[in-house]
Amino acid sequence: MRYSQYFLPTLKETPGDAEVVSHQLMARAGMIRKVAAGIYDYLPFGLRVIRKVENIVREEMNRAGAIELLMPAVSPAELWHQSGRWQEYGKELLRFKDRKETDFCMGPTHEEVVTEIVRGTVRSYRQIPLNLYQVQTKFRDEIRPRFGLMRGREFIMKDAYSFDIDDAGADVSYRKMYQAYRLIFERCGLEFRAVEADSGTIGGSFSHEFMVLADTGEDAIVSCNSCDYAANVEKAELRPAVGQAPAPGMPLGKVATPNLKSIDDVAAFLKETPQKMVKTLVLQNEREETIAVLLRGDRKLNEIKLCNYLDCKHIQLADEALVRKLTGAPTGFSGPIGISCRVIADQDLAVMSDFGLGANEENFHLTGANHGRDFQVEAFVDLREAEAGDECPRCSGKLEAWRGIEVGHVFKLGTKYSEKMHATVLDDQGQERILVMGCYGIGVGRTAAAAIEQNHDENGIIWPMPLAPFQVIVTLLNPNDEAVLAAGEALYTQLLDAGIEVLLDDRDERPGSKFKDADLLGIPLRINVGARGLKEQSFELQERRSGERTMLPIAGAAARIAEQVRAAL
Repeated sequence: MRYSQYFLPTLKETPGDAEVVSHQLMARAGMIRKVAAGIYDYLPFGLRVIRKVENIVREEMNRAGAIELLMPAVSPAELWHQSGRWQEYGKELLRFKDRKETDFCMGPTHEEVVTEIVRGTVRSYRQIPLNLYQVQTKFRDEIRPRFGLMRGREFIMKDAYSFDIDDAGADVSYRKMYQAYRLIFERCGLEFRAVEADSGTIGGSFSHEFMVLADTGEDAIVSCNSCDYAANVEKAELRPAVGQAPAPGMPLGKVATPNLKSIDDVAAFLKETPQKMVKTLVLQNEREETIAVLLRGDRKLNEIKLCNYLDCKHIQLADEALVRKLTGAPTGFSGPIGISCRVIADQDLAVMSDFGLGANEENFHLTGANHGRDFQVEAFVDLREAEAGDECPRCSGKLEAWRGIEVGHVFKLGTKYSEKMHATVLDDQGQERILVMGCYGIGVGRTAAAAIEQNHDENGIIWPMPLAPFQVIVTLLNPNDEAVLAAGEALYTQLLDAGIEVLLDDRDERPGSKFKDADLLGIPLRINVGARGLKEQSFELQERRSGERTMLPIAGAAARIAEQVRAAL
């Protein structure tokens, strides 16, 4: 492709609404253009990257035995009523009526549609296991679309759905997809972690997220420094505290703590560490049930763990009026002694004694508090967020903290959809069996954006070779020089003949401007063709990632470059 004939509208200035690096660089590199909030055009340079991701995904999905199909973007409400998600999904589901006043939605995911396909066509156990996938545009009406392709409303997704006759078969399908995903992201040239995750609105018994590691990642994850354990902090398990709480050694006392509400301030006033304090959070779920949760002073509540324990969907801090009604004091002075609601404690508290607490009286805290003696706890449960330095729940290693960008998610759904939608087959005994499902998603555009978040510098993108829109850019330093033009054209043709994807920068621009554009675009290898090099019968090769420069003899240059490209794929 010749740059002078290509549609590549780069920008010198960053758009004002581009908050994260990938959005900024995708816009400046002429990859995407905003149409509406969370909706983007994929321009030619960006579309090449999207197609690279799609091709890798398709190859590995096909290799794993999945079969591609294409389902409609629009689906009838009737199917969503059958699964129960028409009411459950929320405003992210874009609902509309056709001219006959029939309800439809834009599919954010396709469990209902694919289950409808299978229940209408698959009758016998001989037709399964079955795994169907598509690469298709989805729509989720995000309340606050932002970050370009990282959190858009319209996006390209690969979604797959497996069907098995029992849990054992579903586990095999799940492992195949898990391994296929590892291969996909390895082939994309990305550093990632497969982490245990919460299943969220999709549902299911267990799931893994695939996280591209990046300092700018939205998600906090932890992984063990000794074994393969990794998890989103929302899901990360923590090893129970060992031993029993020491016998109480202090009487319960009350201390004036005027205007001191934070744990750190109270601990400093009492000449204690936050680890010797217990904070009491008063919360309420969607059933308007009030719960008091006790945490060690330096710990953070994991709301998803608490919701899972309570079997509820949402939990939030109680408002000031409810806190005062329950405890008799404002927020910041709450404690578990004498309150009339469920009291649940994080498992760390099981081995604590003689700790500080809120006194349920404004401007007062308690010292020398002990569970069992001074108040009762319903249960000691793993309720806190994992942190770097915590012990691994699987081995003797320690957890390390990372930031990650979710690019893929695999779920074992079980019978959540097949049972409600009556997707069954006859087994080898002629008995009707409910199909056991899994679902597996990859954000195609999000993967491209995550690659930029992980691979960039102050000058622009640094594409991993497998995702690069072009593998080589041949830069003519002076295209008006006939010798330079002829040498560059010859190298360009030789590389194309060798199957290399090349962008020939034949524009009549200053070399410095071309170099800046090449750095912005992030093409892995740049070949500079100039009069000075030609005098020495050589081209200058510069690697985008390392900046390393090498002089290549003109004879055999194309073969050497092609070899370097293939070695990086």
